[in-house]
Amino acid sequence: MSFSKPTLGNRQSQIGTRLMTAEELIKLPRGRFRHELVKGELLTMSPAGEQHGVVIMKVAVPLGHYVTTNKLGIVYGAETGFKLESDPDTVLAPDVAFIGRERVGKISIAFRKGAPDLAVEVTSPGESRNKVTKKALQWVELGALLVWVVDPQKQIVTIYRSASEAKILTRADELTGEDVVPGFKILVSEIFNLDN
Repeated sequence: MSFSKPTLGNRQSQIGTRLMTAEELIKLPRGRFRHELVKGELLTMSPAGEQHGVVIMKVAVPLGHYVTTNKLGIVYGAETGFKLESDPDTVLAPDVAFIGRERVGKISIAFRKGAPDLAVEVTSPGESRNKVTKKALQWVELGALLVWVVDPQKQIVTIYRSASEAKILTRADELTGEDVVPGFKILVSEIFNLDN
């Protein structure tokens, strides 16, 4: 994902940027870019590439099927905004998310308030390891119980449960939902098998 800060013409604002709210963000026209909001600052991301989209579905489809079959909650697709902080607002959109049945409540047309139980981020080519780790830790710090960072280039999945706990899985390992999505499991190699 490539991020950019708001600009005035071709130069960065020298005066300071007015912070945006979640309500303003949701009213932005949908178009060529995706947006997130971090402490009121608008982040703009280019659309994902083909491999990114396929890998998202390799996680979302089996997770969604398992969650629906077992009536565990709801799986959210890419670009669903979660409002994590207010004044200034932070709205992030994971590639896949899950919220357990006991927390789902009424579905809103606005951004979901609070973090998902599980946030899944699929890395993009050229994304720095530091940026990916920072976002995973941000999810955990703002309430996600479990974060999976799926890296198609390295073919690994990094699991975060806290700022001090990260576990790396390789193609030979099995990814599980642990106590967050009880009983869910998938071979890491299946996530990265892009031939079918």
